[in-house]
Formats: sequence, structure tokens, C-alpha cells
Amino acid sequence: MEICKPVFSTAMTLLAALAIMVQTSAQGQTSTSDATAKSKIITFNAPGAGKGSGQGTFPTMNNDKGAITGWYCDARGMCHGFLRAPGGKITTFNVPGAGLGTMPQGINPRGNEITGFYQDENSLYHGFLRSANGTFTVIDSPGAGSGTNQGTLTRAINPKRTIAGYYIDASNAFHGFVRAPNGKIVQFDDPHAGTGAGQGTRVTDWTSLNSKGVIAGRYIDSNNVSHGYVRHLDGTFTTVDGPGAIYTALATIAPNGTVVGWFQDTNNVYHGLLSTPPYKKITQFNDKKAGTGANQGTFGYDINLAGTIMGYYLDKNNAAHGFQLSGKTYTTIDVKGATGTFPSTNNDKGAITGYYYLDKNNAAHGFLWTP
Repeated sequence: MEICKPVFSTAMTLLAALAIMVQTSAQGQTSTSDATAKSKIITFNAPGAGKGSGQGTFPTMNNDKGAITGWYCDARGMCHGFLRAPGGKITTFNVPGAGLGTMPQGINPRGNEITGFYQDENSLYHGFLRSANGTFTVIDSPGAGSGTNQGTLTRAINPKRTIAGYYIDASNAFHGFVRAPNGKIVQFDDPHAGTGAGQGTRVTDWTSLNSKGVIAGRYIDSNNVSHGYVRHLDGTFTTVDGPGAIYTALATIAPNGTVVGWFQDTNNVYHGLLSTPPYKKITQFNDKKAGTGANQGTFGYDINLAGTIMGYYLDKNNAAHGFQLSGKTYTTIDVKGATGTFPSTNNDKGAITGYYYLDKNNAAHGFLWTP
């Protein structure tokens, strides 16, 4: 997730990357039983993943066929993409021209097409689409800036091969865009979004685009306050904010329009957020084990077709734990011995992927949790 997880700040400051590389491996996997969830957890590491702070394996999304994508950072801090097949074989890759790192974000729910972004040797961002056969298409939105840390960042892809993301302009403001399968790009801005540096409209996550083409995300207004939004097919917007929120972000939107995210209240505590069309009612949810101090609480990240929500919470000791919410029942998802567990997405079969921290070196490791 772009807002709360520390991996993004690390990956955005990459210093170098190798040329195109394709490797396959099924090594580095272990299977354990999660006593809390009474479910199976498989842990894995991409070949070449570093073991130091800010390094390791960072899965972002799993599709309904069981494939997982994400990135790993090696011992030199360079980040590379990976695709893990359902059987465990891992293919690693870099986009041609990715001088400073490749960061896959979303994977087609029904296939192995991957979208994401990379940074070239001039620190400019470009989006990409990796086809199932391993070829790449570069995606640059009109209006994207050409300066350091500007450019195009693609975030999500749906079954129809529609892609959504955002770009950073020459003034360092953010703007959303949607790319049709034929390559046509349409830019958009929430009408309430600010236009200054660090303000504007973002597509928040790899599940922020549903199968119908409706987009959820967040915009930052002229007062630098973050609000959730839904962009409808006709191009209109609906603001979705948590009750009394000083900060709101929507992370995912289901095919029926249900949105899930989180908000921060005036005491700086985070709460999960759920809303359905027409988004007039906001339901908040909180894991009972979540802390209630400043910058603690519950973060909702994804919802599948069965209506099962997943995310993570920060407890009273600021330790992170994953959770699954089915109906009114919470199931904790913790990798045994982990100092922090961060789920990323759950597919329609209920399988959850993400990453965890295990040792004092603060390196990340991937996991797959199956109910």
C-alpha cells in the first residue's frame, strides 16, 4: 500500500538496477501451520532477495489462479519484479530501461498480465504492462512531468485489461488516468482536489479498479487533507470520508461498487472503512486487538467477491498483525515468529498474500495464507 507500509519509501529511493533478467526458482519456501488462524501459511523469498533492512521480498497481489506478483530488493538495494506461479516457481524480471528499479503492482485477476512502474536512470517514473509471454509495453501518460521523481505510475489492471494509475506533473501535483486496452489514455481529477505540489488525485492501490472500470482512490485538497473518492463510469465523482475523519483513503472497490479503506480520527487513531453505493452510509470496523493510541488502529485493504475483508492492525505495542474479517468474525493472520505481518490482497478463493518481518535485520519475506 502506498500510504502506510514502509516499503514504498525504501523502494522509491533506489540507486541502481540490473538489465533484463529472467530467472526461475522454487527455492526458499516453507510451510507452517498458523495456530491462531488454524490455516496454512507458506513463506517464500524471491531468489536474489537481500537480507538487510529495507531489502527482501514484497508481494503485492495474487490473482484467482493463484499467481502472485510483487518485487524484491537485493543486497545492493536494487528492486526487481517477480511472478510466483501457483506451484511455487518464481520468475524474476526487470523492465528494459529500468535503471533504478522495477515495481510490479497489480496482476490481471484472470491471467498473468502484470502492471506497475519503474524508474529510469534519470529518476523518472514510467508505467508498464508485462504480458503473459514476458514482453513489455511502456505506459507514459500525457501531461506527466519529466523531472526527478515525476512521471507515470500504473497501479491496477482488471480482467478486461483496463489499467488505472496516476501521474506526477511538472509542478509535482498528482492526476489520475485510466488506460483502455487499445492504449487510449483518459486523465481525470476529482473536482475537489488541490493543484499544488503534493496535492491532487491518486489511484491508491492495485485493487482500486474493479471489473466494470469504476475506480476508487484518494485525493488531496488545497488544505492538504486526504479524502476518499469513487470515480464512476460517466466520469463523475463521489467523495467518501470516514465520520469525523482528518484523513481518508480508499484502497479497493469490488465489482458491486463496495469500497474498503481506512480513516484517521481527530485522536489520530485509524479505523477500517466500508461503504456501498450510493456511499451515503459509512460503516467503520475495528479489530478488537487493535491499539487505540495515536497512529494505531485498523486498516482495511481488500474485499473479495464473498465479502471477506482483509487488512492489518497495529496493536498497543505498535506491532502489525494481519486479519481476515468474515461477517463479524475476525481471524488473526500472523506468521510464526514475525515481528510484523502485512497482508496485501486476498483473491476470490480467500487466499491472502503479503509480507512479514522476522529478524533483527528487518528484511521482508513473502507469505501465502490459505483458509
